[in-house]
Amino acid sequence: MSVSSVPDCLVVGGGVVGLSLAYELAVHGASVQLIDRRTTGREASWAGAGILPPANLRTAIDPLDRLRALSHQLHREWAVRLLEETGIDNGYRECGGLYLARSAGEVAALHAFAEMLRDIEIDIERLSPAEAAELEPALSEVANGSLKAAYSLPGEAQLRNPDHLQALRLACEGRGVKILVNCEAKQFECSNGRVTAVQTCAGELSAGRYCVTSGAWTQMLLMQLGVSTGIIPIRGQMVMFRCGTPPFRRVLNEGPRYLVPRDDGRVLVGSTEEEVGFDKSTTEQGVGELVDLARQLIPALRDAPIEKSWAGLRPGSFDSFPYIGRVPGLDNAFAAAGHYRSGLHMAPATAVVLRELMFGAKPQVDLTPFRVGRG
Repeated sequence: MSVSSVPDCLVVGGGVVGLSLAYELAVHGASVQLIDRRTTGREASWAGAGILPPANLRTAIDPLDRLRALSHQLHREWAVRLLEETGIDNGYRECGGLYLARSAGEVAALHAFAEMLRDIEIDIERLSPAEAAELEPALSEVANGSLKAAYSLPGEAQLRNPDHLQALRLACEGRGVKILVNCEAKQFECSNGRVTAVQTCAGELSAGRYCVTSGAWTQMLLMQLGVSTGIIPIRGQMVMFRCGTPPFRRVLNEGPRYLVPRDDGRVLVGSTEEEVGFDKSTTEQGVGELVDLARQLIPALRDAPIEKSWAGLRPGSFDSFPYIGRVPGLDNAFAAAGHYRSGLHMAPATAVVLRELMFGAKPQVDLTPFRVGRG
């Protein structure tokens, strides 16, 4: 790879996908520059809860399953490596998860979800309400009342988003990645089927290869390259309780919402799903719904103070698949975005397969379903 002053790769966007790609490229010897319109890791990557659902690479039956499963495997490896390289514990814990249902519709959906996991040989165990309360005594009240179904997923894990992002940035810098913040990409310059430069608020930047990893802002950049993705921002509001000690140990999931216990006693509750454009404000209704959910499931939280609430903009796609691949019509332009609620989860595998594609290797996941410009 190049030893000239022009880097091999310019990564446009410093969220978890962009940082992971920059890190993976640098690990394999590429010279990398990364730019971000603000600072690294402050949008959806920072705002999420860090849940890592279980997966099985050996039995994965489609490319999306393989992407998830490869990431699940890589997260263990990266947590160890990042700790060694930076001294930062990113909070990776195989804490297990409980999946709960309190309505007939949720019960049916949960049973179908469990069968799907069994089909790919992921360990999942059906529990009675009493058994769920035995695993997590904080659920005793709801187990004796409205809880209708529960499953245990011992392979579910979590990490702490801010710590993971800090570790990734330090690891990138330690491997020579040049990071420019408050550096917004304004315009791509193209000639003869290649990107030749990016005009930014800090001047013109050039590289051998370019990759857009700008989350909910990716659509605006790719439209300059003649590609429409349909990526839109989906607001997710979050609430954090502060407890003296963790009132439960496992991630609790109910439908699309969840409660995540941290080692320090904090409990994260999420999340709403709202199409409101680029509005990152929280609302009384959204926060109230999350607080109500948390206190219904875990009565101990009724006396716990709310430390803060916030919102992030997830990059949603029309078919719920991310975009990963080469930009049509341009030999040296690539994109990775649209992971919606799974950006942190799928970032390591996204970085690996994109690095393989960018430097001429066959990606270990079929990227056809994720092609840029589909739809």
